[in-house]
This record gives sequence, C-alpha cells and structure tokens, in this order.
Amino acid sequence: MAKKTISMRRESHEESAAIIEEIQVTEQTEEAAAEPAAIAETATPKQNDKKPAAGVFGDAMKRGIILENPVLRLVLGTCPTLATTTAASNAIGMGIAATLVLICSNTVISLLRHVIPDKVRIPAYITIIASFVSIVQMLVKAFAPALDESLGIYLPLIVVNCIILGRAEMYASKHAPALSALDGLAMGVGFTTALLCMGTIREILGAGSLFGAKLPILSGQPILFFSLAPGGFFVFGMLIAAANKLSKKNNLPVRNGCGDCPAAATCSLSGKGGCK
Repeated sequence: MAKKTISMRRESHEESAAIIEEIQVTEQTEEAAAEPAAIAETATPKQNDKKPAAGVFGDAMKRGIILENPVLRLVLGTCPTLATTTAASNAIGMGIAATLVLICSNTVISLLRHVIPDKVRIPAYITIIASFVSIVQMLVKAFAPALDESLGIYLPLIVVNCIILGRAEMYASKHAPALSALDGLAMGVGFTTALLCMGTIREILGAGSLFGAKLPILSGQPILFFSLAPGGFFVFGMLIAAANKLSKKNNLPVRNGCGDCPAAATCSLSGKGGCK
C-alpha cells in the first residue's frame, strides 16, 4: 500500500513538472514571436503621436501672448515698453519692428546653430540681430519717417533687447528653423499685444485720444499722470496683475529653479537659487 502511494505521488509530481515545462516553453515562444513586432513598432513612429500643425501654432501663440508673455510674465524689455507706449501708434510700430527682428534672427540663428562655435555664440547672435535691426530701421526711415522720429533711439536699441537675445539663446539655438520662426512670431505678437494694451490705456487717459483722434469725452480734461513715467509704471503693474490672473486660469505650471525658465539666460538670479 505504501509503495502504491509513493508511486502515485511520483507520477503526480512528474505530471506537474511536465505541465510547468510546457507552460514555460509556450511563454518563451510567445515572447520570441512578439519581440520582432515590438521592435518594428518602436522603429516606426506613430502618426497619431505627432501633434497637428494647428495645435503647435495654437500652443505657441498661447505661450507667447499669455503664459510666457515677454513683457507681462517674464518682465523683459521694460525700457522700450515704458518709453514708447505714450501712444498706441508708437506701440504698434515698436511691436511690429521687434517681431520682424525676432522672426528673422531666430530663423538664421537656428540655421547656423551647428556652425557657430559655442565660445563666440553671444557675439555672433548680437551681430545677426544687429544686421536685421539695421534693415528694419532703414525700412522704417524710408516708409514711415514719422514713426522713426517718434521711436527715436529705442528703434536701434532693439539690438540689445533682452527678449530677442533671450529667445535666440534659449530657443532658436536648440530647435529647428520652422519652430524657431514660430516662436519668434509668438513672442513678437505677445510683445506687441502688451505694448498695444499699455499704449491704448495711456493715450486714452493721458491725452484723451486714440491713434491721434480726439475723443469727445476725455479730450477736454485728460489725466496727464498717465502720460508721464509714474502713470506708465502704474498701468504696467495693473497689466502684470491681469496677466498673472489669466496664467493661473490657464493652469500655468509652477517653476522650480531656473532649469525650465525661458528667461534664465538673461536673468541675474540664474545659478544663484533662482526666484524665491
């Protein structure tokens, strides 16, 4: 009886071992069959993963106008912003000039990003930017002399505008020409939008006019405070507060340190712990 029991247990053990071995062989066969398909799937990019062009354009414009507005969010280019926004026409002229320089300089810097040596990249960027600023200045002098006279020294000073040099260093030098041109357009539109808002408010309240046309209600008693520097700072602060509110509504991610900040290249706090 004991021998019979031992024999039955041995047969059961051998049968279980055979079943386990069969399962392992089946799993190995399935893994071997699935491996080429996985390699092919990895090698072939999925078309659905590519974002549509309209989505890329929309994200760039949203970033340039609201989330990373160079004037109201990154607080760059404040000198020309405050100096040229006493009238809406001056604001539009300054914004369009800066936008043209942004698009052209970003595109050329992106095309030359693998050619320009790292040690001389900043002088090279400034040379490229200065070339396009000179072209834009000559065009403005030829076709809009009144605007050139109104903008004065601030038009050639686009060369040292932190917005343009910052986008060249942080974006154009690391991305393809098409994306760099789109980034320049988005940041230029954001810059122009901020200037136009400031210029419109300051001209209506400070001069009682809009684009040079007198307004019947405010033209008689304009508030000169808004035409002066203190009024410019006041309007600037109000617009920054509004931009911060809009950015929170659009779920702007919280930045930790300087690693993902687009203004890190031109910020004096970069490498010192960042903004607190």
